[in-house]
Amino acid sequence: MVIKSLELSNFRNYAFLDMSFDKGTNILYGDNAQGKTNILEAIYLCATTKSHRGTKDRDIVNFEEEEAHIRTYLEKDGDEIKIDMHLRKNKTKGIAIDGRKLKKATELLGLMNVVFFSPEDLSIIKNGPSERRRFVDMELCQLDPMYLHNLNNYNKIVNQRNRLLKDMYMNPSLRGTLDVWDIQLVEFGKKIIARRVAFVEQLNGIIGSIHDSLSGGREKLVISYEPDISAEDFESRLRAGQERDIRLKQTTVGPHRDDFAFIANDIDIRRFGSQGQQRTAALSLKLSEIELVKKMTNDTPILLLDDVLSELDSSRQNYLLNSIGDIQTIITCTGLDEFINNRFEINKVFKVTSGTIAAV
Repeated sequence: MVIKSLELSNFRNYAFLDMSFDKGTNILYGDNAQGKTNILEAIYLCATTKSHRGTKDRDIVNFEEEEAHIRTYLEKDGDEIKIDMHLRKNKTKGIAIDGRKLKKATELLGLMNVVFFSPEDLSIIKNGPSERRRFVDMELCQLDPMYLHNLNNYNKIVNQRNRLLKDMYMNPSLRGTLDVWDIQLVEFGKKIIARRVAFVEQLNGIIGSIHDSLSGGREKLVISYEPDISAEDFESRLRAGQERDIRLKQTTVGPHRDDFAFIANDIDIRRFGSQGQQRTAALSLKLSEIELVKKMTNDTPILLLDDVLSELDSSRQNYLLNSIGDIQTIITCTGLDEFINNRFEINKVFKVTSGTIAAV
């Protein structure tokens, strides 16, 4: 699968854009704050329905306009597919595939798989549990529509339950409705836990050999799922903790508090690893993500590298670039020196300047 072309109108700092990509390696270069990352954001939106930055639609539309459009033309299994996304400041987004309007934005998921890699991802190991949960959730939501369904429902119930806990502080008679939310929370929570268990097993089947190569055979890396509560104990622990939740006015048990450990040679590198170990593990994780998408979809994802090469030393740069292989890749950077120095094959180059793009 490859992106053939991208059209933008009133999207961030692009009043209008029409650009075509090569099926190999595409470089977007230019100074900071010119709009390079905005291109990757548009592609990511068309794959996942969400911004990788967590930005609301209304903040993506050019501030002088009310609406923005993204049109992405794909080639998949010999067919050309058009994704048309309509962003509006005061309404939900509209999406159409080949002119057919989707009833739900989530129907788009799985059509185009992307792997996004930014400098922030290099800190995923040392940062807090929410960063690691976000990585797992973002990947699973692309690969498994049912997981997205369960996660969305679970998050809504957590928010509604928390609202009830706050209301109960002033109105204790609402206590009787708490069990209703608990039943639903457990139902969806168990499914999330089970899918995360399977996902970590799948990653561990891939990441070991990648990390072994990256570390020069010095480290064995294993990902360990650390659920806040097991599926079997979720219901009993939730009920046992009701008084505490009422007192704290929040849900204190469940997969929204899960974490994932990264163990290198029996050492938890979240806490005790060097920055180099943590970065190598983060790179291994991203490369494993690529291989997992290939395995589960029988297709190649589109790789989006957002100024990440400048954050890697030469050996990690070379390993990443040599791992790309037959994957369509779109890379942002401030200059071309790192590619020239690596004698890396570049298929198409674009210069980005203040919301305009010129092929070089």
